[in-house]
Amino acid sequence: MRRLYFLIPNADIAKRVVDELLLARIPERHIHVVAKDHHILREHGIPEAGLLQESDVVPAIEKGMAAGGVTGLVAGVVAVTFPPAGLVLGGGAILATTIAGAAFGSVVAPMIGISAPNKRLKQFEKAVEAGELLMILDVPKSDVDKVNELVRTHHPDVHIEGTDPRVPPFP
Repeated sequence: MRRLYFLIPNADIAKRVVDELLLARIPERHIHVVAKDHHILREHGIPEAGLLQESDVVPAIEKGMAAGGVTGLVAGVVAVTFPPAGLVLGGGAILATTIAGAAFGSVVAPMIGISAPNKRLKQFEKAVEAGELLMILDVPKSDVDKVNELVRTHHPDVHIEGTDPRVPPFP
């Protein structure tokens, strides 16, 4: 999957783009729109971007899981190397602390990430504040060119803003 970004001048054009994407068999759950005024999106029946698209929660989960896993691994190695009070520990202790650390990190980190705005959307902040709509599409890699061409030919006033190399695991 790839994540595509488009800046759209107004809600009427965004609604037409959404309708064409739906006809092109792009599922609505893969279409997300960021707007300064969310009421405009609801009035036009345009899918709104959710918390997972607007915040840094997914990268926070990934970083938390990695940091927790490393911390758990180190704690496990320390526990096996210097066992407490005659306790005999083996490789299972290292595995258990690594998994526990990764689980703890993936639960705690989103609490921080949910409050942080998505860094990728920062570059579109001024355009959204000026009234443009940011459309985020999650499409299979094989459909990227087809979707870009559809938007380019039918809506020349829509700005194609690029593609992310991969979509987060929880789009």
